[in-house]
Amino acid sequence: MTSTYQTPQRQILDPKDMSKWLASSAYSDIVSFVEQLSQSVQGRQVSSVGALSPQVEGIVSLLSKAESWISKFPPDLATSSRFGNKSFRCWAAELQQQAEHLQRELLPVERHDAAAELAPYLVAAFGNATRIDYGSGHELSFVMWLLCLCKIGALAPSDSVAIVLTVFRQYIQLCQQLQRTYKLEPAGSHGVWGLDDYQFLPFYFGSAQFIGSETTPAASLDPGFIDREGSEYLYLQGIRFISEMKRGPFFEHSRQLYDISGVPRWEKVNQGLGKMYRAEVLGKFPVVQHLVFGSLLSFS
Repeated sequence: MTSTYQTPQRQILDPKDMSKWLASSAYSDIVSFVEQLSQSVQGRQVSSVGALSPQVEGIVSLLSKAESWISKFPPDLATSSRFGNKSFRCWAAELQQQAEHLQRELLPVERHDAAAELAPYLVAAFGNATRIDYGSGHELSFVMWLLCLCKIGALAPSDSVAIVLTVFRQYIQLCQQLQRTYKLEPAGSHGVWGLDDYQFLPFYFGSAQFIGSETTPAASLDPGFIDREGSEYLYLQGIRFISEMKRGPFFEHSRQLYDISGVPRWEKVNQGLGKMYRAEVLGKFPVVQHLVFGSLLSFS
């Protein structure tokens, strides 16, 4: 265990740095972590999560506190553009200001010196305050924050299911609230050909939840099924949010997810989304160029 924490720095400054990133210990740690989280929720519903550890309860409390700031900084009604309400900058400034303090509340005393290394991952996890946008790179920053918490022993392997079905689910709900309230622009959206304008992992983790069930991927677009089972599955919650935010036939605005509904088995969906995450998120310079690296997630 490293005891010399450091403020993380950007390392992927140019497309030529991508080969170093793909060979780094940080990259392999993230791939392993995301795959392990996916495996941990296979066949699990949200309601199957048992008693939460004090550490998980601490993160739940942190996210609830961050959500409470939305009412403190209501959207600026003078902003008339389709995307980018400037009040988001106030919310983000509050997070920046409180980040290290929030980490110390979360961590045991003997790990307080890790707060400065952890804080930048948390600050970057909800969107960019300058551009007022959000995308899969910000989602990745939250995953890196969780991975750092695991590396310093603040989260345990036994927390894996709760990390996905309690913590990550609450994180996504907060991000959706921010997107609704402040109209964050999708960062690097592929439009109709992207999986989703904002998120990726709810679909990867959510597809794992269905493995072993009799439900086929076709049911994921059935409004009645979503109404009945939506609270139990991250995948359905993702579909429901898209349907709320976008107008028109689903196959027109979300072609990839529409095509996935035609795949016969969830195992194949899960495998395909895992490959797609490595290629389209971790493997793309515009997504990963803003990532930072320190002693816990090393670029070497």
